[in-house]
Amino acid sequence: MGDVYDAAKRSAVMRQVKGTGTGPERTLRRLLTGLGARYRLNRRDLPGSPDIVLPGRRLAIFAHGCFWHGHDCARGARVPKANRDYWLAKVGRNRARDAAVGARLAETGWRVEVVWECEMRNEAALEARLAALLDRAPLSSSPGRRVSAVKRGHKGHEGGAKDTK
Repeated sequence: MGDVYDAAKRSAVMRQVKGTGTGPERTLRRLLTGLGARYRLNRRDLPGSPDIVLPGRRLAIFAHGCFWHGHDCARGARVPKANRDYWLAKVGRNRARDAAVGARLAETGWRVEVVWECEMRNEAALEARLAALLDRAPLSSSPGRRVSAVKRGHKGHEGGAKDTK
């Protein structure tokens, strides 16, 4: 079976597929902000340009779409019937790139977390996972930089929230 759209319409549809500012990324940002975390978006100076970066915690978070990154859930396991070989190769390349980027970040002292699109359905569990990530100390510091374990909610530090006394 061929494509249901002509070439011009398919091109217009594919232009609408976003790389940044996606729904899952916005959900992550909302939850992290609610937890009092301070973060940066799409740091181009880091391998893979992580979606969300918490520099003081040396934490890089990627929000992955299940289909595009080959997650083992129902949506990620689905392969389109049309152009099957192309999609299998595409997702395979994405997975290989994701593994290489994660390894490069880990080598330079960053913690890498992947949040899958399907995990966004249970926001309470995701929020608990993010809170646990924020409570952990960074793996190591970069050369010449002092990094200390920062407690969530401590004023004056990255991720600090207002005192509620």
